Amino acid sequence: MAKRTTNPNKTDGGLVVIANRMPVRRTAKNKPGEWETSPGGLVTALSPMLRERGGGWVGWDGAAGRKAVPPFLHENIRIRPVSLSAKEFDTFYAGFANKTLWPLYHDSIREPQFHRRWWWPYHRVNERFADAAAQVAGKDDLVWVHDYQLQLVPGMLRERRPETRIGFFLHIPFPPEELFAKIPWRTPILEAMLGADVVGFQTRLAAQNFSRAARRFTDARGSDRLLRFAGRRVVVDAFPISIDVNLYEGMARDPEIAVEAERFRASMNGRRIILCVDRLDYTKGIDIRLRAFEELLSRGRYTAEDCVLIQIAVPTRESVDDYAELRDDVERLVGRINGTHSVKQHVPVHYIYGGLPTRDLIARYCAADVMMVTPFRDGMNLVAKEYCMTRIRQDGVLVLSEFAGAALELKQALLVNPFDVDGIASAMEDALEMTHAEQRKRMTTLRRTVRARSVHDWADGFISRLRES
Repeated sequence: MAKRTTNPNKTDGGLVVIANRMPVRRTAKNKPGEWETSPGGLVTALSPMLRERGGGWVGWDGAAGRKAVPPFLHENIRIRPVSLSAKEFDTFYAGFANKTLWPLYHDSIREPQFHRRWWWPYHRVNERFADAAAQVAGKDDLVWVHDYQLQLVPGMLRERRPETRIGFFLHIPFPPEELFAKIPWRTPILEAMLGADVVGFQTRLAAQNFSRAARRFTDARGSDRLLRFAGRRVVVDAFPISIDVNLYEGMARDPEIAVEAERFRASMNGRRIILCVDRLDYTKGIDIRLRAFEELLSRGRYTAEDCVLIQIAVPTRESVDDYAELRDDVERLVGRINGTHSVKQHVPVHYIYGGLPTRDLIARYCAADVMMVTPFRDGMNLVAKEYCMTRIRQDGVLVLSEFAGAALELKQALLVNPFDVDGIASAMEDALEMTHAEQRKRMTTLRRTVRARSVHDWADGFISRLRES
């Protein structure tokens, strides 16, 4: 089992996290002042550290246009909410963050839109986060800024608190310099990111892309791993994020979850289960994957009596046109496949639009014979790692996109080109036909790889590097 390293002594100060969202959410009862810890890997990784060392968390309170929530204490964590107006949500978040940066950073799978009317709200909201961070962070605290929504915060905070140790981590890919060059505000974005002492990415390639862009479009000089900018040293490196391995493996051993997994398998009437779990995002390759499954059925070796594809599509950014269009396309594909390839009482695709409670999701992982994770581009993709850690019998097959960051670690998966319909269909066939011995050989190695570095190791590793800076 991966062990969490102990945090260094408290004389180094606490930790202040700056992220788009707070680590808590309103309870289902939605009573004023009632909050519960939010799910998610970042909160799982950092909350214990914050509770132990003391610290704060600056984040959006989750509602656009609602009255601002005052600062409060939650489990020894100082929560500093940042409010957004409805217009700022449309321009800063739905606009610049998710129509400019998101598609650009994912290899321009959709054409990014560049509008000055979005840039200035993005700039102003980042200033608001930087102001809040300056108020929360103590003299000896470390500050860790997260993700593409807040790329300007490191530089803005540096102006306000020159001696503060600041880290920045990008959870999504950073594009090659020829793609990043398209953005009109490339230099101020890079200069702001260089306000951090440590700039972290999921993969070595993303770190190299950033360093090369910085040397081309700013006054930064140095190497792929160490830059000098404005009289300071800036460390640039890869810190691959992971999961709470003990949590997922422990839940897979829960007898109640095991019973639910068997019940779910029985409901499929003995068919082999191909599972897909994604946010309904155009970067995830859901449409190509469905076409590949359609191709598999068209080849005639497998029918809806032999196997079933279960696609869980978690809603995201529903107000953005591209996502509404994607949902329509996916649902049309599902309808076409089921209309053409249903056999007797069996439909080949079970499509679930919505999320599942964690325990139900773990049961699906445990029940699935094959896990399909085929994004066009992903910073990491933790679903692949979650699936591996639930395979306590060392069986099951992971089919993984070679363009996901996880592919650099999970080399015993069946790696596929996510744009290749025929290739994915062939990988599905290989997965369904793989012997138990081969499954065990691959899954044993995959599980060992994931277990070697947990999400706690990721957090401790980044913080240690920041402390050394």
